[in-house]
Amino acid sequence: MMRPWEGLKGDTFPKLLIERAEGKPGATALREKTLGVWRPHTWRDYLREVRSFAYGLLALGLKPGEHVAAVGFNRPFILFAEQAAMALHGRSVGVYPDLLPEERAYWLDYTDVSIVVAEDQEQVDKILAVKSELPKLRAVVYWDERMMWRYRAKDVALLSWDDVVKAGAEIQSTDPDLFKKLAETTSPDDVCLILSTSGTTGRPKGVMLTYGNMLSMAKNLWEVDPVGEDDEYISYLPFGWIGEQMMSLAMHMLVSFKINFVEEPETLWLDFREIAPHFMFGPAKIYENFYSKIYELIEDAYGLDKAVFKWAVDVAMKKAELEMAKRPIPTTLKLQWWLAYLLVYRSVLDKLGLKRIRYAWVGGSFLGPDYLKFFRGMGVNLKRIWGMTEVSGIATVQRDGEVRPDAVGRPIANTEIKIAEDGEILVRTPAMMVGYYKRDDATAEAIRDGWLHTGDVGMFTEDGQLVYLGRKEDMQRLSDGTVFSALFIENMLKFSPYVKEALVYGEGRPHVVAILNINFETVSKWAEQRGIAYTSYQDLSQKPEVYKLLRDVVARVNESLPERIRIRRFTILFKEFHPDDGEMTRTRKLRRVFIHQRYGQLIEAMYTDAEEVEVAAPVKYEDGTVRSVTMSVKIVKL
Repeated sequence: MMRPWEGLKGDTFPKLLIERAEGKPGATALREKTLGVWRPHTWRDYLREVRSFAYGLLALGLKPGEHVAAVGFNRPFILFAEQAAMALHGRSVGVYPDLLPEERAYWLDYTDVSIVVAEDQEQVDKILAVKSELPKLRAVVYWDERMMWRYRAKDVALLSWDDVVKAGAEIQSTDPDLFKKLAETTSPDDVCLILSTSGTTGRPKGVMLTYGNMLSMAKNLWEVDPVGEDDEYISYLPFGWIGEQMMSLAMHMLVSFKINFVEEPETLWLDFREIAPHFMFGPAKIYENFYSKIYELIEDAYGLDKAVFKWAVDVAMKKAELEMAKRPIPTTLKLQWWLAYLLVYRSVLDKLGLKRIRYAWVGGSFLGPDYLKFFRGMGVNLKRIWGMTEVSGIATVQRDGEVRPDAVGRPIANTEIKIAEDGEILVRTPAMMVGYYKRDDATAEAIRDGWLHTGDVGMFTEDGQLVYLGRKEDMQRLSDGTVFSALFIENMLKFSPYVKEALVYGEGRPHVVAILNINFETVSKWAEQRGIAYTSYQDLSQKPEVYKLLRDVVARVNESLPERIRIRRFTILFKEFHPDDGEMTRTRKLRRVFIHQRYGQLIEAMYTDAEEVEVAAPVKYEDGTVRSVTMSVKIVKL
């Protein structure tokens, strides 16, 4: 198969954009849904938008090496702004759109952002609210002009996208070749992106990635799982995360598939189903949500439909287990699977938009083995990857025919992995970051002798696949010396449609305990069908019937665990773990140390004979106000 970048000379994103636009100007590069209609942007359009905004950035005084941040829900404007900044030898800084004001102030100040490109009034408000903490910020540009006519800003230029383009038109008219001259002098060794680490143990650091890093990773992934220019992809992950940058920038520039931008966040999964992409990438939470959505629908089904679905799931799980164990599948099971496909799987996959999926990659957080079996059993080629922002996203991927429930695959091309004596995973790859922005100390600690020390723990299987055991902080040791992975047990708990999040703890203690969050959507439907009245999430979570429901879940998980690491006590928290409350990162990873400190009294109570304990927890609302909520929660002994 011919590699899609063969024949291309470009070795940076701006160069490749120019080459794509000159080589096939009328081909569709992007689509955006507006007012219910999918509207295409050709490669010629893409380049024109980038070029006109780049001249606008020149009018705003952007200099080589300066930083531009684009923030908002996924729109083509983010790509236009990023590519424009890069073409002028600037750098794009990724920002999560749901950052709280103080988080945003820290990140934009730390990364020295001089121009912010924001989606709308909401995003502009978040910037202006912390402008006093951003002395290096010169301008805020917005592309959605609704309600912005009322705004006046002090100490910073506040301009619409069109205003910036108009300001750049004069420079473009006097020097129409300047954009191309600058773009063609970009180098693969230039830093083009600064993206944040997850920040599970403290303030996030800025990961500096070059064009060469990003394009190397994309080429190496393509060698394992090739995609083509006729394939469809949907942009839905935040551009602040490496996952979206590696797909919508690196892979797209190399392969030129079609990127689709949905109309609104609320229409994401309807539009996803309409496009039915050929490949997708997402964190574990996306597939967990798919799973929960399926079970929400099943809760409303009649008895016979539920029975048929349960039978079909059993068939899917059996088939997936045999396939992953590379054991023969009996003819009777094959026939049952095809019948289940006609009766159940086909409809489910169609409703989820997964009917045409060739590759469904999952990474960023670990997806439990049961989810893998569930989706693969229904016919979705779901495969784990392992990587991190520091290696431009991906270092390993499961090959077709090699998917196994305990591993995350073998290294992609041109990537070396070894395990240190203490179990830490070390990586060497041309996709490895230059370093952490303004953190030479952290860079020196992470990169030693050419190897990236990842902070993840793992081992190799007999066939050379990497087994990811978790972050170092995920590994815990009971008082008797028994070592266990909290993450592994948490994933087993979350396979229940009634558990949204779980924290498992046992470091230095005699046994394992757990704090659970209910999945409100599924548990509320379960309660309604049984006539259990409730008024809120808090009320529902503390119902005796819900405690019994989750006790059964924990008991089933315990049956699959060794005796020493079974959960002996658990409780249900009256609120969800949430990034806005500091309990999770923006990529929905638990901040364990923070949670252990915040709920220390609750954890201590689970190591006594207490049956109930009062817990106080601060809750941060969207307007930034914080209110402390105090409730009594039960402690269940198993």
